[in-house]
Amino acid sequence: MIRTIPQIGDPVLRAANLEVSVEAVNSAEIQTLIDDMIETMRHANGAGIAANQVGVNLRVCIIGVEANERYPYKPALPLTVLVNPVVHQIGTETYLNNEGCLSVPIRGDLLRMMSIKVRSWDRTGRPFEQIYRGLSAGTVQHEVDHLDGKLILDRVTDPTSFSTWENFRAHEYDRFVDRIQPVIAATEPRTEPA
Repeated sequence: MIRTIPQIGDPVLRAANLEVSVEAVNSAEIQTLIDDMIETMRHANGAGIAANQVGVNLRVCIIGVEANERYPYKPALPLTVLVNPVVHQIGTETYLNNEGCLSVPIRGDLLRMMSIKVRSWDRTGRPFEQIYRGLSAGTVQHEVDHLDGKLILDRVTDPTSFSTWENFRAHEYDRFVDRIQPVIAATEPRTEPA
């Protein structure tokens, strides 16, 4: 079922998100939530979605990039369910990304860690560890930020970079793609087992 995506100002986006017990992961309620999140993310052409973006304050998020008209520059990223994810930085390198959000109608420039390791459970409650790099690492960090009640507005480094989607496409898209290509080239492959 496609769910409504709360927009900035809705308290659900800032509320505490509770951990899911390993016993609850395989419940019909959590499995339905995961299925609905996947369907909602795909319907909105997102690269990821967090549970609070469908109105549920649990520490569950989805990442995945297929052929995506909203983010055509993003490398493919397998559909992955992260339950109670924890992000660990690898190294100190960062990159300047320009991010949008399904819950925020603007984009902006912000720094992301270049390489991260994620520890979580998968949708069946099995331990999951993965290393992500570049834009894929940024996607994971964006969704985990949601689980921590943070939005891109909290991380933007230069408020003059704020732009609507339409103006980003019209005025900034080509410059951003040129800027991000070296990050993409330097981080292939984007993921590897931890």
